[in-house]
Parts: sequence; C-alpha cells; structure tokens
Amino acid sequence: MYVCVCLRAAQVPTLSTVLHILLSFQAGQQLIWVSLNVLLFWKTFLLYNQGPEYHYLHQMLGLGLCLSRASASVLNLNCSLILLPMCRTLLAYLRGSQKVPSRRTRRLLDKSRTFHITCGVTICIFSGVHVAAHLVNALNFSVNYREDFVELNAARYREEDPRKLLFTTVPGLTGVCMVLVLFLMITASTYAIRVSNYDIFWYTHNLFFVFYMLLMLHVSGGLLKYQTNLDTHPPGCINLNGTHFQNTHLPEHLSDHFHESFPGGFSKPDELTQNTFVKICMEEPRFQANFPQTWLWISGPLCLYCAERLYRCIRSNKPVTIISVTSHPSDVMEIRMVKENFKARPGQYIILHCPSVSALENHPFTLTMCPTETKATFGVHLKIVGDWTERFRDLLLPPSSQDSEILPFIQSRNYPKLYIDGPFGSPFEESLNYEVSLCVAGGIGVTPFASILNTLLDDWKPYKLRRLYFIWVCRDIQSFHWFADLLCVLYNKFWQENRPDYVNIQLYLSQTDGIQKIIGEKYQALNSRLFIGRPRWKLLFDEIAKCNRGKTVGVFCCGPNSISKILHKLSNRNNSYGTRFEYNKESFS
Repeated sequence: MYVCVCLRAAQVPTLSTVLHILLSFQAGQQLIWVSLNVLLFWKTFLLYNQGPEYHYLHQMLGLGLCLSRASASVLNLNCSLILLPMCRTLLAYLRGSQKVPSRRTRRLLDKSRTFHITCGVTICIFSGVHVAAHLVNALNFSVNYREDFVELNAARYREEDPRKLLFTTVPGLTGVCMVLVLFLMITASTYAIRVSNYDIFWYTHNLFFVFYMLLMLHVSGGLLKYQTNLDTHPPGCINLNGTHFQNTHLPEHLSDHFHESFPGGFSKPDELTQNTFVKICMEEPRFQANFPQTWLWISGPLCLYCAERLYRCIRSNKPVTIISVTSHPSDVMEIRMVKENFKARPGQYIILHCPSVSALENHPFTLTMCPTETKATFGVHLKIVGDWTERFRDLLLPPSSQDSEILPFIQSRNYPKLYIDGPFGSPFEESLNYEVSLCVAGGIGVTPFASILNTLLDDWKPYKLRRLYFIWVCRDIQSFHWFADLLCVLYNKFWQENRPDYVNIQLYLSQTDGIQKIIGEKYQALNSRLFIGRPRWKLLFDEIAKCNRGKTVGVFCCGPNSISKILHKLSNRNNSYGTRFEYNKESFS
C-alpha cells in the first residue's frame, strides 16, 4: 500500500523468475496464475472422486466431498501467497538491492497490491464453494449414516441434525467463525468504507491473525478419513465371512461358488479372482483421519510475515526528533524530523504512529525529503483530511497558526512522541533509473516527486536520468506554494549549469478563481511555466515522443484516477517515432 496523500523447478528458478510468476499480472502471468489454481482444483477433485482410499467416503458424501477438498486446495495456495505482498520490508530490500538487477523485474513489485487483492478475491470465491460443499457433506453424513463403517461417520446416528455437526465439532465451529471474520474483512475492504472510515478497514483487516489461528484449528478436526488397508481390503471387495457385498455384484454363474467352502484357504477364490477380476476381502477396512496439510502451505509465509513484523517493531520502537512543523496553504502541514541511522531512497514512504492521537492507528505518507550523506533531516507533507490528521494537526500546531494562508508558519515547541516505520518502496523509485521520465502529479500527489526533485537538487549526476518532464495540476494557485521554492531553486540550478533542458516544468491551474494572486516576483521563474486549464495530454505525449526518438520514457502518475486512466491509455498507444512509454502509477489505499 503506497500513499501519496494523507489517509489515503528441473532448474532452480531465479529470483526474477519467481517474481515474474508471483507478482506480475500481465497476460502471460495471468494465464500461469489461473492455470496453477485450475490444476490444483482438478487434481484434488480427481483424487477424491476416483482415489481408491476415498471409495467409501465418496459413496457416503458424493460430489460434496470432491468440491470441498478441491476448493480447500485452492484456498491453501492463496492463503499462503496472500501474505507475501504484505512483507513490505522484504519488497523494499529486493527493489533496492542488486538481487533484482532488471528494471522490468523490479517493476513487477509494483503489482504486489494487485496480487494481494486477487488472492483475496480468490479466497472469497472458493470459500463460498467450500462452505456450500460442506453444508451438503453435513447433510449426507446424517442421511447416509453407515452402520457397517462406524468410524467413517461424522454423525453419531442416522438422521442426526446436521446443525449439530456445524456447531458442536471443531471443524464446524471454527468454519463458522472463519466465515464471519472473512465477511468482516472483505466488506470493510470495499472502496466506500475505506474512503469514508479508514479506521474500520484498518482494524478489521488486522483480524487476519485470528483467521489464521482458526484455520489451524479448523484442519485439526479429522472428520474426513481415508482407508489405510487397500492391500488387504480393496474397495468394493467381497467379504466371505460377512453379509456385506460392498455394492459389488457377481455374475450369476459365479454366485453359487461363494456359498461353498474352499479347501486350502483362499486358493479357489484367488483363481476366480484372476479369471473374473473379483476381489476378495482379507479383512475389514480401516480408516484414518487425513493428515492436515494446511500448515505446510501457510507456515512458511506466516513465519516470514511475523518475523518481518517483529523486525519492524524493533526498528520503530524509538521516537523521532521533530525539527519543525510548517503550516502551508490549503490545509497542508509539513513535518521535518531526524532519526538515528535512518536511510531512505527518493520515492519511498513511511508509516507514522502517534500514540497521543491513537494507540493502535497509523498511516502511511510519502517522503518529500530524504536524508543524505550531508544532512540527516527528512520530511513529509500531510493534507488535513479526516479525523486522524485533524487530531494530529491540533497536537502539533496551536489554533492561531492553522489559518496561515500564504506564508508558512514554523512553530518551535514540545511535540508529542512520534514513531515511524519504514521506509518502504514505491514505483517512483524507478523514475531516476530512466534516461527520460515524465512525472505527473495531481494536487497533493506531488509529494513523491518532491523527494525526487530534492535529490536532483543535491546531485543529479550519479543517476541515469537526463531529462525530466514534471507536470503538476492543481485547482488553486495557493497549492503551488507548497514546493514553489524548491521548483525555483531547481530551475535556476540547471540554467546556471547550462542544462536548461534537464527539467521541463509545467504547472497547470485547473480553476481560474483568484488568478490575480498569481505567483509574484519571488517566483518569477515559474510564471512562464504556469498554464491555465488542463494539459492536452495527447499533444504532450506526441511532443515528448518526437523529442526522444527511439528511447524508453518512464511515465509516473500520482493523482486522480481520471488522469491515471488517460496516461495509461496514451502510454500503451503506438507512435511513429519509435518512442516507448512505460506506465507506472502510485497505488492509493
């Protein structure tokens, strides 16, 4: 989850190959993912439908057995993999290390949130199938009670109320609880609830730990059993000493033979078996509960996730030192702070936790300033939207300073304890790894690009980037004051270094109210960069393609979905200049 506004096998596979399979959701990888789920489902379905060890259980339960177990295998896979995209520290390490040298492969990490959501949707669908199949199984256990195979029954007697199986057995009771937990997590994950009340989403999503504990208990009940003595009791065999024919009918010309005694043990039946394929029971069938395999699927990812959370807890247990708090126009607040041994790359984000605001709640914010070798200061910009940011602002700024419109207000005082977790990776880290990058921001979506611009201001030469197109669209003129000083200094820096084409700044004011308050003499360099209205995206892409023939241009967007969709569509469009656009977008939460 990246946020740029507030609240908001024969050969051992390489790491790149694994990431391609797990994290990419392009056409080829979609086929791999779907095929893996289909293969698991179909293989398990056939095992319980045709496997000799499940012959008698299948006779009792029918199709419900096959569907419940096949859906369970898909659930095992997705319940294990859904945790991997949430290992944010691991993903940040992979993105910044040389373990993943390919930019194409690193870009797959940006699909981690999509992968997480896809696994979640898959879990919901197959949970429905699993629950429906087990409801049928509970009914069949009661109706098809087998007096000849008592240990195979889950019911205690024929026609027992199936509801007792649901609420008096460990698998039944834990299954009901898991359905309730999953329902809460899914409904609270919808866009409407996340936008209207992020707290509900945050608290309910942390019920995943309860879900996994219930899952461990759910598979330990041992209601479904398989036959262990297939050699001495082939399914459907004839029991010579009993009255059960196991639903196997002999030919009429052989039926009389089985009412006679056979000298020498079973030699005669064995001869008949060889000639007519009739199987003779050597003993009664024995059954044993299935060994639970779910823990084999989820123990690895769950331990990895828990280890990362422990590492993050230890890393974030010391509060930061707040250097300054600045109130900017349009309800934006800037916080600058320092922390010992804190390092971050431009484009990354951190998670803020202020116990004075909320004991459990925390929120991610993109870094607008990263620490360097010469300065340890880093900062974030927060837009005041929602209860959490409002309470946070009231703790940091006195009421008299909150109405500051033009000039930033800096207040020195004793601040509450503030803890940070991170940094974590985002797609914008790749903007410095292209020769040409197009960065498009909408409103407060400028925050990830601010850290990139600050980095270029310090030293642009170590990076591959040689031309940056920076487009910023705002509704009101005051919003440009958030980073007007930074833009002016950066603009003048490249003019002095005789590199005026390095940064192409274009500021767009979508609403014309208050245009008479246009940036004054202090920001004279930006006056010629300010345009009224919205960008003409098609013309902009054509101009960039023409000026950068045959090159690959990285497109980065942090803003409204309306802009994102247009940029994504134009990036996929062919052009006559041989220029290739690669689209990257920040994922809003």
